[in-house]
Amino acid sequence: MLTGPFLDRNWMGQNPDYNTSSIIMLGLPFDGTVSYRSGSRFAPERIRLASWGLEEYSPEFDKELTDVNFHDAGDLEFPLGNTVKSLDMIEKNVDEIYSDGKKVLGIGGEHLVTLPEIKAVAKHVKNLAIIHFDAHTDLRKEYLGEKLSHSAVIRHCSDIIGAENLKQVGIRSGMKEEFDFMKEHNTLVHTYSELDVLKGKNVFVTVDLDVLDPSVMCGTGTPEAGGMMFNELLGWFKYLKNFNIIGADVVELSPDYDASGVSTAVATKVIRELLMVM
Repeated sequence: MLTGPFLDRNWMGQNPDYNTSSIIMLGLPFDGTVSYRSGSRFAPERIRLASWGLEEYSPEFDKELTDVNFHDAGDLEFPLGNTVKSLDMIEKNVDEIYSDGKKVLGIGGEHLVTLPEIKAVAKHVKNLAIIHFDAHTDLRKEYLGEKLSHSAVIRHCSDIIGAENLKQVGIRSGMKEEFDFMKEHNTLVHTYSELDVLKGKNVFVTVDLDVLDPSVMCGTGTPEAGGMMFNELLGWFKYLKNFNIIGADVVELSPDYDASGVSTAVATKVIRELLMVM
């Protein structure tokens, strides 16, 4: 019998028991449709290790991670090269999480992982809305002839929930027709109070980490200048305390593009703070 102690490869502060947890952290190491810089599939494991460099206590929310009652289920193992099967695996597992009366916090991976999450959540949750933090619109119908693309994920999600139930924050890049879509459906918001139309709805929050400025988050697949500082994003999270958050994900860290590890540390803190409003 070895005496240890051994390093814990789960997120710090987690409840080791799935059955008594209310939020399930699910690693989604998939980046099969990335169109620029790949590598986000390595994020979930790196984030777990980096979590041990954080404190469990959030001064902003005056809460401990143990107050959140989440369980780290680990990473799904995907069949490399098979996008459809990988997405089906995500949908099946998220479906099981909601069948068990729990919420999901997905850790990507590329942004396409949000689509099967929303498909699964929509089976269990009525009056569903999405708050989308991102540098990019992700509202294309397809990219280079492929509908299953990270560039089209929010458009497909809006088809499920209705565009009137979508709000987008931090967008600063996209095709003209995507900006036309945002104008037509009034999805782009700039102030906290513009989110108030979603109060009373069941909100899924999806955070593409490139919503942050590259000076804060250079380790991402498609960095885009002109983004938020960390405290700006935190301000939005603090406002979300007044909403019914029924699930969330954090995606698009590509850790190997930031050898300093700072981007991974930032991503980890984003996740900790988002957990506090779930």
